[in-house]
Amino acid sequence: MENVQAVHERPTPSSSEVETSLLGEAPSAGRTPKISFGSWAFSFGPFSSSPWSFERLCEYAADAGYDGVEINGFRPHPHYADFGSSASYAPLRSLASRLGLGYSGYAPDFTDVPPAEASERAYLKAIEGALSFCENLDIPLLRVDSISPPATLPTNEYGVRFDRLASNWRAAADACEKSGVGLVWEFEPGFWLNRPSEVLQMLDAVDHPNFKILFDTSHAYTGVVAGGRQGDNPELLSGGVAEYASLIEPYLGHLHLIDSDGSLHDEETSSHVPFGEGQVDFLPALEALKPSLNRLEWWTVDFCFCPTTERDGRLAVPFVRGLAERVSK
Repeated sequence: MENVQAVHERPTPSSSEVETSLLGEAPSAGRTPKISFGSWAFSFGPFSSSPWSFERLCEYAADAGYDGVEINGFRPHPHYADFGSSASYAPLRSLASRLGLGYSGYAPDFTDVPPAEASERAYLKAIEGALSFCENLDIPLLRVDSISPPATLPTNEYGVRFDRLASNWRAAADACEKSGVGLVWEFEPGFWLNRPSEVLQMLDAVDHPNFKILFDTSHAYTGVVAGGRQGDNPELLSGGVAEYASLIEPYLGHLHLIDSDGSLHDEETSSHVPFGEGQVDFLPALEALKPSLNRLEWWTVDFCFCPTTERDGRLAVPFVRGLAERVSK
């Protein structure tokens, strides 16, 4: 993968042993990140036919020991277009206060405005709606993706879409910065620009201090180890997730943690499997991210598409807190 290494050549961290037990002792008190739970886990995939209400999800997260919830902006969970005045946010504020939870981020439904195809005006209108949601609930991060599926495009069309995407995300990052909200891009095998070299090139093209990467360990593994949805000649990294993390570290803005077996959910994007049931080597990846990782207030656990979330989401709390404690040493 010479093109990736030529853009940002960094040493691959040495491997180290990952915790094997999900039921270890609770970590001792100290400066560690807050842990949030992604609400999409109970509304997508196996839960899509009977999604949990947002209130039920929050009660589960609080009872399981999470510090907060990351909000899935797809109905029936909170969609920014369903809120108007500041008073309309009172139930969500009250819910968080009652349960002692924070809101770590917002992942809104932007499917109507794919940023590589939409006009800047249309895309920013959607961004502004989501920003109002974030401002009213003191949410620090807005999550975006390219929305469009992976595709092999003619060179000219690829360039036009790439430039439009970079321009729209630069404008969105600027709008978010003015609101005090960070803009983070979650790259996935199931969305356009899923090769490591493309991710790095887009980061350089946007070139905005408020535009960062959301690094999802499952997407990283499925991408650079399994080559998920990269088509012919996938860009694989011999150092796996840790090597990818070392390339991404300067741009890190948020973290999603979950295991991966390299498979795809419904042949679309990464499967998310319970910790210990996949092949992700977490500690080397976290060590590679450490310079930027220490600035993150939240780590989010992402059980998207996992049918055993109700059980395994609880087991994840001591495991992730144990990882955070070990990396903070």
